[in-house]
Parts: sequence; C-alpha cells; structure tokens
Amino acid sequence: MRLLHARDDRQRRGPPPRGAGPERGGDPRGAGREPLPVHRLPADRRRGEGGRRGDAGAGRGTRPRLPRGGAGVSAPRVVGREVARVDGVEKVTGAAAYTADLKFPRLLHVCVVRSPHPHARVLDVRTERAAKAPGVRAVASGRDFPFHTGIYLKDQTVFATDRVRFVGDPVAAVAAETEAEAVAAAALVEVDYEPLPPIFDVEEGFAPGAPLVHPELGRYEVVPWIRPKGGTNVCNHLRILKGDYAAALRGSAKVFENVFRVPQVQHVPLEPHVSVARVDLAGKVEVHTSAQSPFTVRHLLCACFSLPHGDVRVHVPYVGGGFGGKAGINLEPIAVAMAMKARGRWVRVMVDRHEEFFATVVRQGLTATLVTGVDRQGKVQAQKLHYLWNCGAYGGYGVNVVRAAGYTCGGAYEFPNVEGDSIGVYTNRPVGSAYRGFGMQEIHWALEQQMDFVARELGMDPVEFRLLNCLGAGKSTVTGQVLDENAGRVDLCIESVAGKIGMAPGRERRPFRGKGIACAVKAPAMPNDASSSVVLKFAEDATLEVLVSGIDYGQGLMTVAAQFAAEALAIPVESVRVKGCPDTDLSPYDWQTVASRQTWATGNAVFRAAEEIRRKLFEVSAEVLSVPASELTLKDAKVVHEASGRSIPLTRLVMGYQFEDGHAIGGPVAAAASYMPEGLLFLDPVTSQSAKPVAKWTFGAQAVDVSVDPETGQVTVERVAACYDVGRVVNPGLIAGQTYGGVVQGLGTGTMEELLLDTKSGRVVNASLMDYKIPSAEDVPAVMTIDFVETPQKDGPMGARGIGEHTMIPTPAAIANALYDACGIRIHELPITAEKVWRALREREREHAASEDPVPAAGVTA
Repeated sequence: MRLLHARDDRQRRGPPPRGAGPERGGDPRGAGREPLPVHRLPADRRRGEGGRRGDAGAGRGTRPRLPRGGAGVSAPRVVGREVARVDGVEKVTGAAAYTADLKFPRLLHVCVVRSPHPHARVLDVRTERAAKAPGVRAVASGRDFPFHTGIYLKDQTVFATDRVRFVGDPVAAVAAETEAEAVAAAALVEVDYEPLPPIFDVEEGFAPGAPLVHPELGRYEVVPWIRPKGGTNVCNHLRILKGDYAAALRGSAKVFENVFRVPQVQHVPLEPHVSVARVDLAGKVEVHTSAQSPFTVRHLLCACFSLPHGDVRVHVPYVGGGFGGKAGINLEPIAVAMAMKARGRWVRVMVDRHEEFFATVVRQGLTATLVTGVDRQGKVQAQKLHYLWNCGAYGGYGVNVVRAAGYTCGGAYEFPNVEGDSIGVYTNRPVGSAYRGFGMQEIHWALEQQMDFVARELGMDPVEFRLLNCLGAGKSTVTGQVLDENAGRVDLCIESVAGKIGMAPGRERRPFRGKGIACAVKAPAMPNDASSSVVLKFAEDATLEVLVSGIDYGQGLMTVAAQFAAEALAIPVESVRVKGCPDTDLSPYDWQTVASRQTWATGNAVFRAAEEIRRKLFEVSAEVLSVPASELTLKDAKVVHEASGRSIPLTRLVMGYQFEDGHAIGGPVAAAASYMPEGLLFLDPVTSQSAKPVAKWTFGAQAVDVSVDPETGQVTVERVAACYDVGRVVNPGLIAGQTYGGVVQGLGTGTMEELLLDTKSGRVVNASLMDYKIPSAEDVPAVMTIDFVETPQKDGPMGARGIGEHTMIPTPAAIANALYDACGIRIHELPITAEKVWRALREREREHAASEDPVPAAGVTA
C-alpha cells in the first residue's frame, strides 16, 4: 500500500522536500511518496466560451474574510494550514484509553440473553436457576424494567416484554464476577416463545394487511415531527409536494421509470459497542460508554428510568469509530438496569465482533422507485421519488433518516414539480440506524443512476445534463428553499471531477474501460434548536484550555477546535489544549456529534467565546495602557497598541493585571459560549414545503474510471476524482483524510458490503469479518485526486461548513455509471459484485444471440 500525504496548494507541485515538517504539509521521511493532490477552487469561476468550464483544479480558492471573531485579529495564520492532530500521539502510541480499556474495581460482567427467533411472543422468562449460579450477582428481564426508550419514537423496551422482533432482541441479562460465569448462567435462563410470522421484505411489510411488527404503534410516545401510522408497519412517513407533478408529467416530452435497491450494511467500527455503569447507594447513576452523544445518552436514560438529569452522569472517553452507529442509545439502558440490580457495583456490557453485526444497529435497506419527466431540451419537469426504507425491528435513529431522505430527496438538482414519499417500514431484520451519510448514499445510488439513465436515453452527455439541472444560487430545493450565493457550487464540483477524470464528449474509448460521475448533497438532519457549547479558559502560563463536548472519533474535531481558538486569539496553536472526552457533569452542553455539524457548530461557539475573551483582555489592557479598547489588537500572544508600539504579553493579563503599586484589576480570563442556528422553520405538515428547513448544504461530486474483466465480472476502480464545496479548508490534511476515507468506505458499500439474512431463521449469516467483506489496502484506487471549492458559508466559522459524511455519498453511483459506460450494463441493486456483473454480461450476450445482432463492441453503450 502506498502512503499518501495531503498538501496545501500553496506548496509547490511534486514531492515535498526532504525533512519537510508538518507545518509545511510534507512527509518528514523524505520525497519518495506519491502526492495526494489537494487543491482549492475559486468560488467565482465563470463559464468559458465553450460552455463547459476547463480544469478548475488549477486555481487557488478565494479567501473569504473572517466573518465571526474577526475584529482585532490579523489575517489568518493557523486556519488553512496543515496542523498535526492534537490527539495523534495518544492514539498512535496506544495511550488513548477507550471504554473497554478502563479499569473499575469489583467489576461485574454482563451476558445478555438474546432472542433466537425473528418474531415471537414471549410467554415466560424464568431466571431462578441463573440467579443461583456461581458468581452471579444480578439477573434481570422485561418484568423488572418494562420501560420504553427511543431517541425519537419510544418503541423499544430495555428487555423484551410481550414479544421479540429480531434475532438478537435482548430478553434478559446476567451479571457475574467473571465473564465465563456470566455466560454459563445466561445459558440457564429459560424463555418460552410462541413463534409468529416474520417479515423481512420491506414491500411485504408495507403491503395492506401485513402482519404487524408493532401492534401497539399508535400508543407509543413520539416527537411531533416523526409520523408513524398506527395499525400499519409504517414507523415514519414524510411526503413532499412541490408544484403540480401530475400536470408536469403529462406535459413531459419523455418519461422514464426505474427501481433501485440497497441492502442493510453494518458500520464495522474498530471498537464494538461497550457500556459500563454503576448506581451508588444514594441512587446516583454513572456511565462510561462508547457513544457519539453523551448528553443525548443522559437525556434518554433519564427519560427511560424516570431519573432527574442531575442524578445521571455520562462519560465518553476516546471512541474507536462511530459512523452513526453510536449516535443514539444502544447498550446503555441494559448497563444501567443491571447496575440498579447490583447496587454499588460497576457492571460492563460489551458485544463481541459477532454480536456487533446484528445485536446493535445497522444501516437500513432501501427500495427506491423513480419516475422522471423531461422536456425536449433535457430539463427535468416532473420528478417522483418513492423511497421505502427497511428500518428493521425498531425505529431507533432510523426514523429520522427517513425524514432527512424525504426533504433531501431531490439530491443536487432543481426539480420544479415533485411528488416524494419517504416511508420507514418495520420488519424483523436488525435495527436500522444512522450511518455515515444519513440516507444520502442510498438515495443518491438511485437518483444519480436515474440522472445518468435519462441523459443517455436522451442522447445527452451526462455531465452537461447535470449542469443543466443542478441546483445553484436562486434555485429551489424540493422543499421550496431558495438557495443564496453562499449555499455552495455543485456546478464547479461537477466540472472539476469531470475534467480530472477526462470525461469530455468524444474522448478516446478503450475496451471495457468506463468513466462515471455522481453528485452529492447533504444538509444536517437535526432539530431546529440543536446547539453546541464550549468553554475557553487560560492557565497561569497563558496556555488556553478549550473544553468541548463534541466527540472526536477520528474526524479531527479537537484539532480544528484548537486551530479556530488559536486563530481567534492570535496565539500559537501549540499553546492550545483541547479537552475532549466529555463528562456531562463538568463539560459544556453539546447536542450530538452527528450530521457533519461539529466543525460548523463548535467552531462558531469557539469564535463567540473568543469574542468575550478578547473583550475582557482589551478592557483590562485599555486601562493599563490608557488607550481606547477599540485601538487594541491581538498579535503573537500579546495585546498590542499599534499606534504607540506598546504591548502587554498575555502572561501578564490572563490571571488579572497587577500594577507596580500592588493593586490589581481583571481576574482569571475565561468565557463560555454556545451556537444554535437561527431562522430555521418547520416543514409544512402536508406538503413539507419550508423556506428554510435546514441550516446549510454541502455539495460535491465524484468521478471514477473503472476497468471490467469480462471473463470474471470483476470491476476495478482505477482512478477517483472528488471535489466538494467546503466553504473554507480549515486543515488540508484532515479534510483530505476525510475524503480519502469516505471514498474507500463508499467503495466498500458500493462493491462488497451486504448483511445476508437467512430468511428461514432470520439470522445474519455473514456476521464476522471473515464473511462480511470490507475494503482492504489492495482495494484502494491507485490514483485519487481531491479538489475543494471555497464558497464561504455565511454563518460558518471563517466560512467553513461540514464535510465528514459527504465524501462517501456518491461513490457507489459513480461506479455504477462508469460500469455502464464501460460495457453497457446497469446494476440496480447494491453491492456491485463480480457475480452480478458476470451474470449481466452473460445475459446480454444471450439477448444479442437470440436477436442475431452482433454484440456491441466493448466500451460502447448498449
């Protein structure tokens, strides 16, 4: 595997010089490394005379002014520069402690008894024998804790009470002195089941009269903006109505319809789920857990067990990957329940890799039906988008994925007339949840193939078709939100990747080689009042401590927060210490680390807190220097009065300033601040129209070059070009890593990943890393080029917007479109396996043989 490094476009092209340090973005081991190009694209490019823009990657991006916290600070010094990860040493040396690494006195080990049936009534649970087994200190079942939980729809109990709904549903648990004793005792728990007919297929579950997975659905507690339908298996339904779809379809010159499918997949975090809990003798609950959202975990635990928030304390140490699978609540209720049974003892609930595949959460499956009506110029006039989501046994986080997919159902395109339905359906599969992209990869798999299909049927270039129909300033989304000039430039992203991969019409073609493109867009799916908070405080030596509660599980939040703080206060980034690993008793509030929102939300909070820090520093300094505070600035860790040339080092100010006669003013300098987006509006309950339902959009595109082995069906991704409008590149290395990792993860879900279910038993049959394939080093494309557009986000910290999830969204669709370009076959269901391609090639050969037509030459669209 070749080691790639990212570099800022301000450096010269080619390999870095020997000995280049991290400040220059070089590889200190020397020049013999292949570069991973990272370019900035200007946000104000114009079309050339030929209509299609040229190679947009050649230019540097425009530098937006500092929109938040700019007064009294010189030009950007740290933001836009590659800075080493502030948590890098701990992670690479093994010093970082994850939940399973933590040591607790007198720890009890929990073994969970799980359902062997996909759907059954629970007639009786007998735990007496288990309770008497050696080493057992606590046993619990549904009769002990019949409490409901759920982040949006409270449809799940701590342990199953009346029925189980998937293989792996928790029924009981045993806590013992050793893991072996817990496992042995769990085997003694006796459960009587009455099997019920299971439903695995989403269309079967959606059909009228289908057996109900949740007969009591109409009685569950639910947030107002999730809309389950009692008496059915529909756990949420969002409808989009824009314009007059029926009339526009009737008036269309041509109409095209296709169906696409996506299977359930697993998150496969490096660290499986684990939670540790204790209830002390006073009834106070303390939890250590691998989670993305400590305050949400606390809130849900309090709601589940009817506890005051002040009596529950949640710690989140280092987290070994989340990808959305740790966004909500998972093992924590079981851990707390067992801790309540074993009062005063720490208890740990941990799944192994096998259980991780089915007993926690997975990404939902999707069946998407798309109908597109176009005019004679190729402009889409009518678009129907019908999404059926296989949410599995419980709503979990998945019901909000359904909602987000609904209001983003049009992807990166302006459709004037839309009929959209995003429908979540219960089945007896593993529980669907958030997954990187939050439904966007799934719907883009369908929509981006549909756009390619329509373009080719019309005889249009797929790139030009996208440029004709894509969103931009002054155009409206499917909810009617009109984008302004700060929303981002998907057109520049399209042109960048098309140019990099060489997708010009009339290009030279090679047998069984093809090129494909796909766009991407995502907005943060979050409540309108979601907020992030930070605390900034100086130590005695003027080291700045930044307290955040967002979780850095690999995306680089702690490093970005350090850069923003250093930038805002004109201090070296080396003088900033970011305190992560939040503790809900001591850390500032943060809603959740999801939705690609942390750089944007936490960054804004950092700049707001820095404004207050500057105000305090300038107030004291103005009195010391006898000058107006408005004439002061921060520079090189000093408060400076440029006109007189006088300055005061921060070390003299951060604990208060003492004059020569002994009297002091000021005091320890600290500030707290929060950020909550303003102006967001609810969706209309009937049409889902809204002037501003989301805070921001991030657009992008990917193009790929693939080769196909016609004898085996193997598809190899040879080259990838990716481009995203990130508003502002904060750290070139981090953002390149996000893009690189996202593409590889998209390659996995696109070509190999799928949870396989035995429909007789309901069991996942590939629940191991031996059988469930994820990308390895040898699957990584040989060449990857990454570009970024910088259209400043109006309310972003220094113009930045989120990027974490977007980088994996378009990859599968781009591969599918390139496959069609290579050999004229279209795969409608993920993953794109060699077997599917081989069968499609053989089927095409049989069709041509039957018609006595010659098989089209390789590389010519069939």
